[in-house]
Amino acid sequence: MNQSLQELFEERTEQFVSKSRRHSGNYEKAETKLDSLAKRSAEIVKVKARGNILKQSSDGDFQTTIYQVHYQYLIKQKGALYQEEEVEERMCKFFKNDLILDKEINPYAKLAELEITAGDEQEERISYQYNRLKAVQYAERWWNSYNPAYKTFENNCTNYISQCLHAGGAPMRGYPNRGTGWWLRNNNWSYSWTVAHSLRLYLANSKSGLRAKEVKNPDQLLLGDVICYDFEGDGRYNHNTIVTAKDAYGMPLVNANTYNSRMRYWAYEDSSAYTPNIKYKFFTILDG
Repeated sequence: MNQSLQELFEERTEQFVSKSRRHSGNYEKAETKLDSLAKRSAEIVKVKARGNILKQSSDGDFQTTIYQVHYQYLIKQKGALYQEEEVEERMCKFFKNDLILDKEINPYAKLAELEITAGDEQEERISYQYNRLKAVQYAERWWNSYNPAYKTFENNCTNYISQCLHAGGAPMRGYPNRGTGWWLRNNNWSYSWTVAHSLRLYLANSKSGLRAKEVKNPDQLLLGDVICYDFEGDGRYNHNTIVTAKDAYGMPLVNANTYNSRMRYWAYEDSSAYTPNIKYKFFTILDG
C-alpha cells in the first residue's frame, strides 16, 4: 500500500481502541461500532487489521484506489473474550497525493431485483436430521473464502447460507423449476438458493424438505439458525446470516458473506446498510 494509504489505514485501525484519536472523516465507523458494543457491555481490547489494494487507476493528478481491509477484533464482555472478524471494501481518491475521499463500498446497494418465490405447497416429507454442528463448521470454514465446489455470486450472502444449511443435512428439492423448492444442480439453482428475499419466503412457507419455524426473539435461536434482514424496512429482505455462536448474554453472533463477517453481533447496528427502519425475521431450522 502506498505511504498515504498506509498512514490512513493505521489511523483508522487505531480509532477502534483509542477514542482520543478522532480523525476527521474516518471515525464514524469506529464510533458506531464502539457505541453498539457499549450497549451490551462489551468493548474492543485489541484490534488487528491487514489491508491489500484490489485496484488502482489514475486520471491526471487524480488517483483512485479500491482496497480491502480485514479486521480482527478481540472483544471482552462480562469477563469473557471472543474474536469478531469482518472484511471491508473501500474506495479512496487522492489529488496530487492528498487524500480527498475515503468511503466504504456498500455491497448491499448492488443487490439485483430478481424474481422471488414464496415456496410451494408440496406435502411429501423428506426425512432428515439437521446437524447444527456441521452447518456451523462449514460457516466457519468458508466465511471469508469460496468453496470451489459451488458457483460464486457477486452478492453471495444467500448462496453461502444455503451451502451452510446443506452442509448441515438440509435436503434439496424442487429441481428443475427455479421458482419451486430449494436446490442447486448442474450450474442452475432455485431463486430461494441465491436470492435473500426468496429464501426468507421459502423458510416461512416450506412444508417439506428444508423447513423452518419463525420465532419472535433472537435469543430463541440455536446455532445453525438463520436471520433475515430488511435494512430499509420496505418489506423486501436483502441479507441473510447464520448463527455460529452466542455472546455472554445468550444473544446470537453470526457469520455472513457479501460483506464477509464472522461472529458479528446479530443486530448489524454497526453496518453501513443499517437504518432505523430495519426489520428482522428469525428462523429456527426444523428436522424433517
